[in-house]
Amino acid sequence: MSDLAWIDAAITSARPQAVGALLRYFRDLDTAEEAFQEACLRALRTWPEKGPPRDAASWLIMVGRNAALDGKRKTSRQAELPPEDQISDVEDVETPMAERLDGAHYRDDILRLMFICCHPDLPATQQIALALRIVSGLTVKQIARVFLVGEAAMEQRITRAKARIAKAEVAFEAPGPVERSERVAAVAHMVYLVFTEGYTAGWETAQTRAPLCEEAIRLSRLVLRLFQAEPEIMGLTALLLLQYSRAAARFDPQGAAVLLDDQDRGRWDREAIGEGLALIDKAMRHRRPGPYQVQAAIAALHARAARPEDTDWANIEQLYAALEVMTPSPVVTLNRAVAVSKARGPAEALAMIEPLETPLAGYFYWHGARGAFLLQLDRKAEAREAFNRAIALANTAAEAAHIRGQIDRLQADVTAAG
Repeated sequence: MSDLAWIDAAITSARPQAVGALLRYFRDLDTAEEAFQEACLRALRTWPEKGPPRDAASWLIMVGRNAALDGKRKTSRQAELPPEDQISDVEDVETPMAERLDGAHYRDDILRLMFICCHPDLPATQQIALALRIVSGLTVKQIARVFLVGEAAMEQRITRAKARIAKAEVAFEAPGPVERSERVAAVAHMVYLVFTEGYTAGWETAQTRAPLCEEAIRLSRLVLRLFQAEPEIMGLTALLLLQYSRAAARFDPQGAAVLLDDQDRGRWDREAIGEGLALIDKAMRHRRPGPYQVQAAIAALHARAARPEDTDWANIEQLYAALEVMTPSPVVTLNRAVAVSKARGPAEALAMIEPLETPLAGYFYWHGARGAFLLQLDRKAEAREAFNRAIALANTAAEAAHIRGQIDRLQADVTAAG
């Protein structure tokens, strides 16, 4: 592995903890980010020669903190710095603030940082965008793609969020039990979006984006440690584990996407599946269903099927119907239609998605699903038209390659008939 590669991996892994600690020191988001960036620059200069430190996060925290304090001294030569206890939490390990979290001795700067970013003074979109930027280090471009907006607009959104936190004089400390309960939905959504950003990457970037999935799972486990009796957090963690368990089987050696029915189930991560199944079973015993639990239950039915033909599509369709009620969305209806096509045939599924043409006109998967249903109904000319539209909207080369395979199949049928 090249110097740049291992340094990047170490910095990426340490980022949330380091930024969280620096934020606790300086009580200012911009200062914390700038301190971390300065520490990263120094790491790039010194680590290749001296090798990685024993604890990358601690090294970045110490170097970033010292760099920021030096900067403050240089820019405030005429003014004395405030007392140390006002700009730094000197009890780095045994911070009383963290120990007050339900008496659980919970000392994770990352979790504290997540709840600060998801402060109720911010609109939900700003909460999530800020948390994606600050906690997990996604670029503005990546976050903009998640929210389907331009980079300039997203940059402004994040800047406004920081300014609003500063203006509101938000306390840079972990919230109490009531506040945590109020913010947990935004935190869960942020974790889910981090996972989605990594999981939906194409084959070309799947390996480099895999850490996003792993980070989301880790963050979800952290939240679950704090909300041990919350079934939706159990459902979220189960969902991420069950989805990611299929990662090794999602692409063939050439980088083409492999559909669920065609995946080598022997390559699925059975340990992750076991953990996910145990969590969703535990969550459902609480009898307080929510969207994450329903999605995890769907993933569990896929995971429990030893063969594609063993999949309980009728139950999956019922779960999607329940999800439509909880979170109405054209995309949920599209997913339900796929289950309907498996359970009751493509004609009923096609009729279900036709009304979605307007809201999903620019959505790759709508055109791909429509083409597949039309192909199953032997309406080949219409299927070709739908597949061509899907290719034009493909987000990755793997998506485009999959649709081209469908078109090649159509062409082969035409040639054989001739």
